[in-house]
Amino acid sequence: MNTIEHDTKVKLLTIRQAAGVIEGLTEYRIRQLCRTGELPCIKAGKKYLINEQTLIGVISKMDRHFEGVDQ
Repeated sequence: MNTIEHDTKVKLLTIRQAAGVIEGLTEYRIRQLCRTGELPCIKAGKKYLINEQTLIGVISKMDRHFEGVDQ
């Protein structure tokens, strides 16, 4: 039998940890993104767990979306 080993570890973050990764993003906003489905996450009981790479990707896409928009 062939065994495939995966060295890739997925880093899951709590809402608080996720808010600490992206400066200026609050826990409230992260939770809101999870609830609306804009930020894919895993719900474990009452906690939301967010893949760190997914968080960075979603925020990068949002940032590119708002580039060039006058505020």
